Amino acid sequence: MDDLKRGYLRLCKESNIEPQESVLNQMHNVRDGSPMPRLDLATQSLSVDTCAVLGKVLLNDGVFTEIMLCDCMLNEEGAKLLLRGLCSNSTVKTLDIKGNNLRAAGAEALGKLLRHNKSLKSLILEWNALGMWEEGFSIFCEGVRANKVLQRLDLRNNQINHQGAGELALALKNNDTLEELDLRWNNIGLLGGRALLSALQQNKSLVRLELAGNNIPSDILKAVDQAVDHNSDRQATLKENRCRTKILSNEVHFLKTEKNKQSLPFSFRTSAMRVGQLQEALNERTSIVNSLRAKVQMTEAALTLSEQKSNDLKEFLNKMKAEKFELKERHTKDLKKEQEVDELERKCKVQQDQIFELKQEMTIVTAELKMRIAQTEDLIRCYIKCKDYYYYYCKCICGHLHLFLCQELSRVKSVSITERAKAEEELMKVRSQVRLEEQQRLSHLEEKLRLLTQSRDESQNHCTQQKQTISELQAKNNKLTFEVEGLKHRIDELFQEMSGKDQEKVTEVNKVRVELQEQIGHLQAERATQEGFKEKISTLERQLKAQSNSHRDALLDKESELASLLEKIRLKDSEIVRMREDEAQRASFLQNAILSYVQGSPLGLLTPKK
Repeated sequence: MDDLKRGYLRLCKESNIEPQESVLNQMHNVRDGSPMPRLDLATQSLSVDTCAVLGKVLLNDGVFTEIMLCDCMLNEEGAKLLLRGLCSNSTVKTLDIKGNNLRAAGAEALGKLLRHNKSLKSLILEWNALGMWEEGFSIFCEGVRANKVLQRLDLRNNQINHQGAGELALALKNNDTLEELDLRWNNIGLLGGRALLSALQQNKSLVRLELAGNNIPSDILKAVDQAVDHNSDRQATLKENRCRTKILSNEVHFLKTEKNKQSLPFSFRTSAMRVGQLQEALNERTSIVNSLRAKVQMTEAALTLSEQKSNDLKEFLNKMKAEKFELKERHTKDLKKEQEVDELERKCKVQQDQIFELKQEMTIVTAELKMRIAQTEDLIRCYIKCKDYYYYYCKCICGHLHLFLCQELSRVKSVSITERAKAEEELMKVRSQVRLEEQQRLSHLEEKLRLLTQSRDESQNHCTQQKQTISELQAKNNKLTFEVEGLKHRIDELFQEMSGKDQEKVTEVNKVRVELQEQIGHLQAERATQEGFKEKISTLERQLKAQSNSHRDALLDKESELASLLEKIRLKDSEIVRMREDEAQRASFLQNAILSYVQGSPLGLLTPKK
């Protein structure tokens, strides 16, 4: 750690910048023997020069495994210099850059880091603005796609829209190491949710995906949760199978080593038989795992088909809802037209009433005119009678006053003639005026009556047309309601079929789980029997070792006894040889003595010499 601190001070001196006390304190606080040394620079304001020096320090650093840079107010240039140094680092496992408002240049630098770094497993980028610029975020997504180490990625509150979610979905299709992805509190929306759901059809490593606060419909969220749960179950099954395979391979390896260690034929045969049995069990387990994988793939295919059918049914249901809404609108329009027809009929009735009233008024006016004409004629007749009476009276007076009133009579006569002419002229004028007014009024009333009859005919024709259209629309409405009922019945049947398929799928999954549990139970029983066999083998080996030791001791005893017996035999042989030699010597001595005795006796003299 002191070397790292000295390197930081040396680089600061070479760059002619003042080292920050907070960085020195954090480097000083980290202990050399700590299991996970962490460089915690959170809430420290780091300048561009400090970021450049830290990037150079971390370029060849082999100490820190976790770096905390949250809320450090990093600008784009400082973040680029710092992340450039981490590209070649091989010890940092966790990097936290939360709350630094990184934008386009920061996203590009992060994409370059993910492409080149081979050790980073956790990257926290909460409260930044990586999704505001599409080009920078696309480069970041390319880095995610090329990375083969990263397991956790936190992108909360990064202003990611549906286009950014589409880029991220394309990256997830080619990434097989990322396990946790947090996209809460962005603006992904419906299109982004669909893109991520399609990416999960190919990505099998993602076991945790958070999408809350993104305006995504609930059905897409449920489908995403189902896909993530399926991936988690798949990963758990694969881990369990790997663990079991590893255990079996270790057991096989152990038995092989035990077989190689054993030298007796019986133990060799038993171990070989045991290895063969374990190999057969391993092959059987492999076939079972392959069959389970095939079943899982078939279940996945059935699940995708059911999801596709459900999506098709949802689209069909949406279409039916739209058609139903259109039918409702048409029905409302038809109701409005019926109301208009009723209004027109009411207006027609009102116009007919007005025509009837006008006819009554016309008859009344004609009666009044006739009565006035009769009155004027009566007045004229009365005037003529009065004038005749006046003539008679004047004649009488003239008879009495013939002399006095002759001139007056002639004057009155002329006046009466002129008055009569004027009266007749006025009467003719009144008659002509009354007739003209009556003709004008009659023509006006006839024109009005003609217009009213024409409007009545038009309204009647329009009413008949509206009634025909209403009857046609009612027939169409009845037909469409019948079709809607049929479609509802069909949708209910499809939902029942889907529920049945879901139940079948659940039963199949439960059946597979039960089979897996049974196989696990069988395997555990086999493992228990194997452990019993191992214990028996160990007891037999111990007995064999004890017997071999006892046999070896007895053999050594026998060999020692045999050696002692051989020694005794050798001694006896040597004693026998010595006794034979002694006997031979004695025999030779005796023979010599006998010969000498015989030669010395008188018989010896008589015997010829040989």
